[in-house]
Amino acid sequence: MKGMRAQMASFDRPARLLMANQFAINLGFYMLMPYLADHLAHGLGLAAWTVGLVLGVRNLSQQGMFLVGGTLADRYGCKPMILTGCTLRTVAFALLALADTLPALVVASALTGLAGALFNPAVRAYLAADAGEGRRVEAFAAFNVFYQAGILIGPLAGLALLTWDFGAVCTVSAMIFAALAVLQARALPSLPPADRSGEPAWRAVAADWRTVAANRPFVLFTAAMTGSYVLGFQVYLALPLRARELFGERTGLVTGAVFAVSALAALSGQLKLTAWAKRSLSGGRAIAYGLVVMAAAFLPLLPGPYPGAVGLMAGVLALVLCAALLAWGGALLYPFEMDTVVRLSGERLIATYYGAYNTACGIAISVGNLAVGALFDTGVRWLPWATLAATGLVCAVVVAALHHSGHLTPAPAPMPVPG
Repeated sequence: MKGMRAQMASFDRPARLLMANQFAINLGFYMLMPYLADHLAHGLGLAAWTVGLVLGVRNLSQQGMFLVGGTLADRYGCKPMILTGCTLRTVAFALLALADTLPALVVASALTGLAGALFNPAVRAYLAADAGEGRRVEAFAAFNVFYQAGILIGPLAGLALLTWDFGAVCTVSAMIFAALAVLQARALPSLPPADRSGEPAWRAVAADWRTVAANRPFVLFTAAMTGSYVLGFQVYLALPLRARELFGERTGLVTGAVFAVSALAALSGQLKLTAWAKRSLSGGRAIAYGLVVMAAAFLPLLPGPYPGAVGLMAGVLALVLCAALLAWGGALLYPFEMDTVVRLSGERLIATYYGAYNTACGIAISVGNLAVGALFDTGVRWLPWATLAATGLVCAVVVAALHHSGHLTPAPAPMPVPG
């Protein structure tokens, strides 16, 4: 805790505000979202396909709009996009508290996703610019601590509020985002956007997107890193499926423990892992090592599950170990991953690059989840875990090859590709 306080004190006020902002964002989001499906299915009595539609619209509106959100942040400034995103999420969560028809729920879900697409690239671009090249890795390490703390505390706060009703959860979540909008409007300094005043908006945006697409090292790095997001998402998909194999319908306690272990492992290990990696490794090697750890996380799940009390205990330990290793691997690579995106952008159009990166990773998560589900449907119990482990190893090899070939070395800022 003392180390975290000292780390926080070493950053400027905007960086500290953005870190606290991210904690509050995740607190408000994870206070509500884990319980939304149950509210839709049992509280409102919606059919399963409509529950899937509402949740799918949120994911699609966020992942599909990241690039747009990043582009807007570069063109009009990070602060306006952060404020707009927080305001939209305030409206969306307030609407979720009141909505009981499918059209209203779809609109609220779409606004929730769009809000994330607006402020996520902007927050990361602002943090990268404020920290500067010398402190970016440490800034993103501290940022991830706050990020994980919100994920840990949010569901617990939401569970407590559910003793009233789901409307109370939505109301408190909306109030958090409203307070964030007011606080940042007053306290967060503005960063000037890139000067593109003499160029038509559509032409500037098209040139920016062509610049990103033509940046071969960035495209290769993004393709290699999509696998890490597929692996990390298995805390929400594959691990609960294994928990169901072990406990049948009574999976709630184990699944909750897996989430808690994941967040606590990241919180406890982030600063120490980053400090060690900065002393001992280059950025590319740190990312590759993190991917290897994430790949190894799935190996304990290969043998089981086995019947009997001993097999049940071994299965639970394997789930916990997998969650911890995924978190530690992600904590090791995350600050260097975020720094690499900035360096590959040439420190220009940073929010656009983050938006493109997040969009690609979001698409990979959707495709990867379909593939993992299909692997479970084969009935070959070891196949999903072996495939996930192999995916992590392949990604690690590709990142290491990119590093050794110089593709991850900082390059001069790319100029816009002419139309």
